[in-house]
Amino acid sequence: MSRRIGGFDLSKQSVLSHLWRVRAQCLSLILYALFSSALNAEPVVDLIYSGNIDGELEPCGCSETGNMGGLKRHATVIDRLRAATPDVFAVSAGGLISAFTANEKLTAEYILKGKQALAYDAIGVQWSDLAYGEPFLRPYALPWVATNLASDQFAPSRTITKAGVKLAVFSWLDPQTAPDAAMHFGENRLSTDGKALVEEIRRAKTGGAVTVLLTTLPYAQVKDEFDLNYVDILFVKAGYEVFGEPKLEGRTLVLQPGSRGMRIGQVTIMLDRGNRIASFEHTVHLMPPDVPDAPRMEAWYAEYNAKVKAAYEESVKHRAIIDAGSAAYVGAMGCATCHQSQYKTWETTKHSGAYHVLMDVNKAFDPACIVCHTVGFGEEGGFVDDLLTKHLVHVQCENCHGAGRDHVKSAGTEPLAKSGWPKEQVCGQCHVPKHSPEFRLEEYWPRISH
Repeated sequence: MSRRIGGFDLSKQSVLSHLWRVRAQCLSLILYALFSSALNAEPVVDLIYSGNIDGELEPCGCSETGNMGGLKRHATVIDRLRAATPDVFAVSAGGLISAFTANEKLTAEYILKGKQALAYDAIGVQWSDLAYGEPFLRPYALPWVATNLASDQFAPSRTITKAGVKLAVFSWLDPQTAPDAAMHFGENRLSTDGKALVEEIRRAKTGGAVTVLLTTLPYAQVKDEFDLNYVDILFVKAGYEVFGEPKLEGRTLVLQPGSRGMRIGQVTIMLDRGNRIASFEHTVHLMPPDVPDAPRMEAWYAEYNAKVKAAYEESVKHRAIIDAGSAAYVGAMGCATCHQSQYKTWETTKHSGAYHVLMDVNKAFDPACIVCHTVGFGEEGGFVDDLLTKHLVHVQCENCHGAGRDHVKSAGTEPLAKSGWPKEQVCGQCHVPKHSPEFRLEEYWPRISH
């Protein structure tokens, strides 16, 4: 039975049909509002960043407040940040390695292993990272980026996509500060073409990526040398320990990481509809002693300490050999007692500064180089490093004439191992075409004749 009041059909079927239409319209409005909000929402880039560990697996903890940072705490903080924001990007400006002493090579190995465990998305190559050569880095398969260095193990750029956001990372090695350019980067491997870098960044930007440029230069220099119009995030020269205050210069966010691995930076970036930075929020995470070490790093750290202990015990053993006078090599000062005029001549030659040449080009830790720039490297009682065996740096008497211990102890009656060698054979120990392509005996010999 149908009832009509004021022209409206009030039958049960009609009322239900009307309610369903109203419900459908309301649902449509709600869905439209949700989708409209999603379509108009500003994309967000969450980024954690660091740089310039500078060879410190964990900073010294001698101060009253204890040590700050270290890779064990890095893992704790990064794990927490990833748990809160799974799609966070992780970028390092590089500068992981330091090579002031030979002992730091072991630490460098474990820094690379530790960095592997932190699973960064991109790591810029700095000159210090090449201190032990490119092959040293190969076993650790880190996501290195070196845009202007041609290498089969460094990507020219890396593009990572998370939550619909593309991050394209580039890294510039400053040609002006290349420590070993003369020795290893002479075959057009290192590009000085800043315009080519800018073009690569432009392509990434027009392709919809948020672009990142990692450098070790101060901002004023980067601004003068590069067109930053397509650079969204710029990393500049690291500050000492403390992170710099980020600044939005034009449309480029300038970030300055700290050093020594004492802090981690985090920046949340809101993008506008043009895929450029609209605003940002920045946090620096401190890592004092009350930040616990990550349990997952315990085995790595225990292994490192065991290796450090073994290396120390070996150095003590070597020191005992030297102190007991049983080392085969005595150093130039041991020869100078009887051969003063020859020693004074040697002091005027380039041989007397040969090890410093390696230091100048960051090769003082490459065995292929050390062997010809120090005394007895790789042999018992020979050069180990410039702290433990400082008396054996440079090219000295014993490089050419042989180990001198027995000769000195016998007051010269015991002949040296290489006595009687012709000049060609003596010089040919190191001056071979591979290392000394321009060597000519008749030209070189007068420079060291004594």
